[in-house]
Amino acid sequence: MSAPVPEIPLDLRAEVRRAVASLDHESRDSGSMTSDLSIDEELNLHSIGWEPVALVSGVSVFSVPVGCWNWGQGEIAVASAAQAHAFHHAITRIHTEAANVGGHGVVGVHIERLVYSTHIEVSLVGTAVRPVGAGAINGSGIFVSDLSARDFTLLMIAGWEPLGLATGASFVFAPRRSVATVLQQQSQNVELTNFTEAMYSARESAMERMQQSALAMHGTGVVEVKVVEGPMRFAGHAVGFVAVGTVVRLAKTTHQLIHPTMVVSLNDQNVAFDAQTLA
Repeated sequence: MSAPVPEIPLDLRAEVRRAVASLDHESRDSGSMTSDLSIDEELNLHSIGWEPVALVSGVSVFSVPVGCWNWGQGEIAVASAAQAHAFHHAITRIHTEAANVGGHGVVGVHIERLVYSTHIEVSLVGTAVRPVGAGAINGSGIFVSDLSARDFTLLMIAGWEPLGLATGASFVFAPRRSVATVLQQQSQNVELTNFTEAMYSARESAMERMQQSALAMHGTGVVEVKVVEGPMRFAGHAVGFVAVGTVVRLAKTTHQLIHPTMVVSLNDQNVAFDAQTLA
């Protein structure tokens, strides 16, 4: 039986110096770069051989037909469709901007969405990234992700890869209560089952649509899912549920275990307790 190969300890100082030198080399050889990543996140990217390229964005404002928020039953299909179209156009545009600057993907995407009675706004802003010194690739291979650069680094080390943003949305009317029910419940602590049922219906539809979007990308899971739910400010009788997350899949043959590195500060002067003060 062959002897086990001893592990070579990681020189953290050397890794940081190498990452900083790589950043300096990029600034001198690749021109200017704009990013909303922190220094810590940029060093994380360089530790796996990636670099930020530019800040990119995608925006879409999609109209909602007048009167669609009036009282009704079931799902407000036109509002759900408007939300889906707005996200699709915003993702397409940030994807195009990433391709134009030579990025292989976008990380740290900040998602802002506003729902009005007449339209729905979606805004995406993130940092295009690529392997250090790599050239442009075919647009179909570019991913858009709301993962932070740190999470993206951990994902890649573990042998996984992001594929894109998946989203699902649904707006549903809360059924009317009868006058007798309103009078009976207004002085009691009771569950408003009409709103509970509407929220469940919206959630199930939105999650199913996000899952279908992930399957269309041939992903095996969705991570970092962000959820926005609740009634509309301008339509208290309607509820909405929107879910957005990053689709991932295993890129290597097996999942790679990540061994954590413990970091303990030696400069903390705080004393947890003084044994002499114990009774």
